[in-house]
Amino acid sequence: MTRIIADISLSLDGFVTGPDPGPDNGLGTGGEALHTWAFSDDPDDRRVLREGTARSGAVVLGRRLFDVVDGPCGWDDNTGYGAGEVGKPAFVVVTSSPPEAVRLTGLDWTFVTTGLPDAVAAARERAEAASADSGKDLDVVLMGGGATIGSALGAGLVDVLSLHLAPVVLGAGTPLFTGGAPRTLVQRSVTSTSTATHLTYDVL
Repeated sequence: MTRIIADISLSLDGFVTGPDPGPDNGLGTGGEALHTWAFSDDPDDRRVLREGTARSGAVVLGRRLFDVVDGPCGWDDNTGYGAGEVGKPAFVVVTSSPPEAVRLTGLDWTFVTTGLPDAVAAARERAEAASADSGKDLDVVLMGGGATIGSALGAGLVDVLSLHLAPVVLGAGTPLFTGGAPRTLVQRSVTSTSTATHLTYDVL
């Protein structure tokens, strides 16, 4: 069964970027520390990354994050989604207006202008099709940014919350949680390494 998994790294004080994020500084000042685990040689970090990308049948992201990853300082063959780990899933971008051009033309992009629920539904269709083709269950992964994941949680669209808690206090930046309706979580797994604590929760 295809699940909707929100997967994001954050600081101990709850930020998913450092201060002053932008197209040329996607993670903000000091925000690179949030993703140290993704480039670690620790076998547990590598396993978490490998398993997370292997389950991705489709990936949802917001327009601001798209502008970062598709920008001149964004993804390349070494730093793209799950680089060196798995094949390339479909990407669904929530936006009010599609871009005029895309730099990363080797990836499968869909731009949805009718809101986050429709974007998640489109991604679910892509993930289910990929599941049928591969013969294994694949999921929709919401990779961010923080506002997109926060909105998805608030709208009850998320089945699983996967957090990578980095041992850093940023002091400011983009918060993951900004209020909204309470959500009950059931902790399913905890994996601790020197670079992160990987936490998985079912969202009720």
